[in-house]
Amino acid sequence: MSMFSTGLSGLNAAQSALNTTSNNISNVYTPGYNREITILGEGQGEGGVRVNDTQRQFNQYVASQLNEATSSSSALKTYEGQISQIDNLLADREAGLAPLMQNFFSSLEDLAGAPSDPAARQGVLGTADTMAAQFRAFDGYLQDLQSGINGQVADEVQQINNTTEQLAGLNREIALAKARQGEAPNGLLNQRDQLVHELNERMDVRLTIQDGDSYGINLPNGQPLVAGTNAYKLEAVEAPDDPQRTVLGYREGSSGRGNLTVLDEGAIKGGTLGGLMSFRAETLDKTQNQIGQLGVSLAMGVNEQHRQGKDLNGDQGGDVFSVRQPQAYSHQRNTGDAVASASFDEQRIDELRATDYSIRFQNGEPAVTRKDSGETLESVDWDGDAGVLSFGGLTLTFTDGDEGVSLPEEGDRFEVQPVRRAAASMETKIADLDKIAASGDDFGTGNNENALALQELQDEQLVGGRASLSGAYGAMVSDVGNQTNIIQVNLDARQGLTDQLKAVQQSESGVNLDEEAANLIRYQQYYMANARVIDTASTIFDTILGLRN
Repeated sequence: MSMFSTGLSGLNAAQSALNTTSNNISNVYTPGYNREITILGEGQGEGGVRVNDTQRQFNQYVASQLNEATSSSSALKTYEGQISQIDNLLADREAGLAPLMQNFFSSLEDLAGAPSDPAARQGVLGTADTMAAQFRAFDGYLQDLQSGINGQVADEVQQINNTTEQLAGLNREIALAKARQGEAPNGLLNQRDQLVHELNERMDVRLTIQDGDSYGINLPNGQPLVAGTNAYKLEAVEAPDDPQRTVLGYREGSSGRGNLTVLDEGAIKGGTLGGLMSFRAETLDKTQNQIGQLGVSLAMGVNEQHRQGKDLNGDQGGDVFSVRQPQAYSHQRNTGDAVASASFDEQRIDELRATDYSIRFQNGEPAVTRKDSGETLESVDWDGDAGVLSFGGLTLTFTDGDEGVSLPEEGDRFEVQPVRRAAASMETKIADLDKIAASGDDFGTGNNENALALQELQDEQLVGGRASLSGAYGAMVSDVGNQTNIIQVNLDARQGLTDQLKAVQQSESGVNLDEEAANLIRYQQYYMANARVIDTASTIFDTILGLRN
């Protein structure tokens, strides 16, 4: 090989290296960009240099570890952002329920001191109205969080579907580029890996590499989201057993017209979507149920005691508070036409728990399961002739939607929410001051026996037969606070690991401007040296030609 050819090969190599360096510098702030280096090799034959490859500095193992850590961090960050709202709400000493319940019982103490005093009676109604309004406000705030999660789930599903469609498209483009050029363009590979990273920020997925270069994306249960050039859709759908709840459905077939399978909420882990699902199932549902249980226990306890007294007119006392009745829903796939209606069993209200229940009929008998613990209840009363089911302080009646009894068919399922929205309708039913039954039956009107009994309810174990009103509220506040701290600690630890992995990834794949600036100088000198070789070869050639003359 002549000096001209040797120098020219060096010029080309230097030009390629300079192009790579400039590309690195221009993409220093491009998300998902992986630093490139020019791989040089000795030329074939008589010497010179050749460009073997422009290599992308990408470590699949580190990327997978980073994606997994990012998915966990994203879930915890989402969870922390949601639970902190409840923690702040419950822990507020001025706006919380604890001081309002205390004010209500203090007003009853004042009433006991002056049972006929209009001011004392007005104080009872005023504190009762304020407390009931705060129960409704708490329920409304928590229900807004439920509705907000429904909307966020729908948004996340749309973004996930957009990402999986892009990934399938990139699989196709990369395959075509490789067929035409023998290798895939680094830019397309960067885009695909960045989309996988963004997908992990939204939910936990499994990456498989098929046929050496095609990416496959699967749900943790193995169902595919991306297979080759095909993308499969998720859908935000109404829960089959609860029309108020948005869950995930998986559409079989890449055409979007296959069967729809509703995914179990517990199967969605990681990412923003997993964080939302976990928060809703572990904290939001539980807190909303506890608020409802607290409201029902207070209302039922006060109502029962108030009915044992007499008002200023000598009449028996009536209910002080009203609450929303339990909600029951039929599963979408039930084959029978039975409709369940639920009510509180006031004689067994101490059995009421802050949980939802699922009911499944098998061999003509109902199996009742607590949704918070998965425990199947043993103490269940079922009257198959009347279509009446009793358990946990509840009574369910199965009808055809009117008055007739309609028994559930084999396999029919129902969802019961005894106290989930009970506080939403908590109101004071008394407006007339004279209707407050402060007197006991045995002493006529004007005495304070029933007012004292009502005031003493604050120390009784009204909540589930296990805790006082203030004790149950304090336990709920403590529980949410502890869970908030656990999530924050886990988030800090996981975020630390994510940052470490990101630093490792950047040390290998990220662009270092100082290093690239040094490369510019180095390859510029390399270019100039090869240009000098060509210039020298030209001078020698001219000299040789001159000798002939």
